[in-house]
Amino acid sequence: MAARERFVTQAVQRLAILGATGSIGASTLDVVARHPDRFRVTAMTAHRDSARLFELCLQHQPEYAVMADPAAARDLAQRIRGADIDTQVLTGPSGLTEVAALPQVDVVMAAIVGAAGLLPTLAAVRAGKRILLANKEALVMAGGLFMAEVAEHQAVLLPIDSEHNAVFQCLPCGTRGGDLPSRGVERIVLTASGGPFRRHAAEELHQVTPEAACAHPNWSMGRKISVDSATLMNKGLEVIEACWLFGVDPTRVEVVVHPQSVIHSLVSYSDGSVLAELGNPDMRTPIAHALAWPERMYSGVAPLDLISVARLDFEVVDMARFPCLRLAYEAMAAGGAATAILNAANEIAVAAFLDRRLRFTDIPGVIDDTLSALAPGDAGDLEQILDWDARARLSAQRSVDARYTRLQVTS
Repeated sequence: MAARERFVTQAVQRLAILGATGSIGASTLDVVARHPDRFRVTAMTAHRDSARLFELCLQHQPEYAVMADPAAARDLAQRIRGADIDTQVLTGPSGLTEVAALPQVDVVMAAIVGAAGLLPTLAAVRAGKRILLANKEALVMAGGLFMAEVAEHQAVLLPIDSEHNAVFQCLPCGTRGGDLPSRGVERIVLTASGGPFRRHAAEELHQVTPEAACAHPNWSMGRKISVDSATLMNKGLEVIEACWLFGVDPTRVEVVVHPQSVIHSLVSYSDGSVLAELGNPDMRTPIAHALAWPERMYSGVAPLDLISVARLDFEVVDMARFPCLRLAYEAMAAGGAATAILNAANEIAVAAFLDRRLRFTDIPGVIDDTLSALAPGDAGDLEQILDWDARARLSAQRSVDARYTRLQVTS
């Protein structure tokens, strides 16, 4: 049965939500709660927030709840026993991969942030699930392997990032990776809000605090992705994600700053047409689109008021002030393990910035140091990819430590 028919005829879809306590998890549960006749939550996972996951278990009573952290799992199990609800608690990477591949699960929301999302998302792919992909790092780290596994196991992959979901909606129906030019597609244009420091001069960026970096002007997101948005590394990761999702090389993916965040992305065609997807900046729209695809359903998002928006502005990205985007383009063009190294170095650098051990403007420096220190080789199998990830984290940590020492001496 074709994927489209398989999901249209299914009365109730059972979900596993990987990263249920994050912002994407919260938006997913909000949409699902509006359609109790169409969806049931079978499994939910979180990293350490056992109190919040317990609240969600009381509300949704899933069959399984997974805490990545063992101590948090023990706390959750104790709370669940006290509440006398029938939810089995699992822990660690094995628990994450187990629920991602449960035979009774139809749809997996892959919303774990960072490299930690790769293995459970890959487990869902290998089980042939319908995957709603919010974990862009799975493609950044292992794009070639990941897409080959999607094809081999006939998984259905639907993008959740607002930009890629917009592109998906603007592409010709039935488009597959690698055939976009033959269908008249000239280029993909990803929009970027510009983040909270769009108007900051280069010298002002030295003094940026974690609190300021996490205060995004348009979107409500977690701390790591908020910092990525402020450095424009998030857009760089999205360029790499777009290349793998839609089978294009980076020269066909353009980024423009669009501060209103109303146009989520565009597709330019050879006849001069440009198709865009517009909407209020609310992740419930792409989530509802992917949950219901190929149908449409109510998301809870208010209709877009164009009169209120009034104007749509566009600007060229300043890669001198925001070099992370340039580094991402260069890593994608380099191929092999370069994007896995880029991702690992960025995660280490952002964590150090949030811990106040690294200046905002040193984040791209750590990434550049790491890419320069390692000569990226092949990334053809999972073992190689995880090895490059580990080596890059060690190298990036050395760069962070050296910069922190210099900062202590000069301050």
